[in-house]
Amino acid sequence: MKKSQLINGVIYTVLGLAVLLIAIFTDTEISILYGIGGALTGPGIAMIARYFYWSSPKNRQRYEERLENERIEMNDELKQKLRDRSGRYAYVLGLVTVSLSLFVIGILDSLGLIGDSLPLVWYLSAYLIFQIIAGIVIFNRLLKKY
Repeated sequence: MKKSQLINGVIYTVLGLAVLLIAIFTDTEISILYGIGGALTGPGIAMIARYFYWSSPKNRQRYEERLENERIEMNDELKQKLRDRSGRYAYVLGLVTVSLSLFVIGILDSLGLIGDSLPLVWYLSAYLIFQIIAGIVIFNRLLKKY
């Protein structure tokens, strides 16, 4: 395994423990610090453990086989096409979901069933416009590249 994965694991763990210590020893009401600390520490420890597991002499051969299978899977044309298509479907599904959310929130607001929903409507509208523009820009860049 690459040494950079071990280094990343150590960095994640140290940062996570630092955030946890800040959350524990400061008089703060920010409980999200505990979540951030745990979210950094857990994967950091997992990266370190994975590095030592796959770097041991008895597992090196299996790791090489695994890497070779991953390379084959990533370069498989059918799988690439399916990944592209699933990304497109997820993009369209996201656009439909945001559009329907705007519609439903607008109706509920006009009926007076929910309070001040104007910030939410503005946010969802901006997100919808961002999604559309990002889709067009990414498509055009990919079209120029290929």
